[in-house]
Amino acid sequence: MSNGQLPVILASASPRRRALLEALGIAVRVMPSDAPEQEEGQVPAAIVEHNARIKLDAVLPRISEPALVIAADTLVFLEEQLLSKPADLEDARRMLQRLSGNTHQVITGLAVADTATGKTAVGCESTDVTFRTLSDAEITCFIDAVHPLDRAGAYTVDGPGSLLVARYDGCYYNVLGLPLVRLDRLLRSIGHSLFDYVHPGRARFL
Repeated sequence: MSNGQLPVILASASPRRRALLEALGIAVRVMPSDAPEQEEGQVPAAIVEHNARIKLDAVLPRISEPALVIAADTLVFLEEQLLSKPADLEDARRMLQRLSGNTHQVITGLAVADTATGKTAVGCESTDVTFRTLSDAEITCFIDAVHPLDRAGAYTVDGPGSLLVARYDGCYYNVLGLPLVRLDRLLRSIGHSLFDYVHPGRARFL
């Protein structure tokens, strides 16, 4: 465990990742990496771990003070084929039609660093997500409500997306983009724990 808290920097612009950390009571500084992401050439777990690592490496030179840095990359795979962000709404519709009634994998790569000690760790989490069988009208309703062009796999599981999924096998927070238990395990490997950063006065329910 850490003897003291460090400022926490999130190398991601994701509002959901920030909200998950802030719900623990953590004061988060956001520093998006804007690093180019890899989407092919390796097995799914290796792709997301690589992407998380390059995001971390892109941010570290911009940090001069001791800090705890967290980077993440979440992708959606159906039968090991990547479903990235849709090009347009029709592409989103096609993705949702493919996911309808099927089980796919959401995989998040994580990379963390303690800039005071130079210690880093990388890992990933996978969750099986089974969609309900969706009608064309239901898919249209979701697309009209969410416009999911910035979502891997063309969906999100909060808000109207909560109606899409029949079953989760694994970490739900991974599907939101930040598997907190896996993150805690990685942080422990470099001398920290999310429990050390929980703030009773700021912690809240989402």
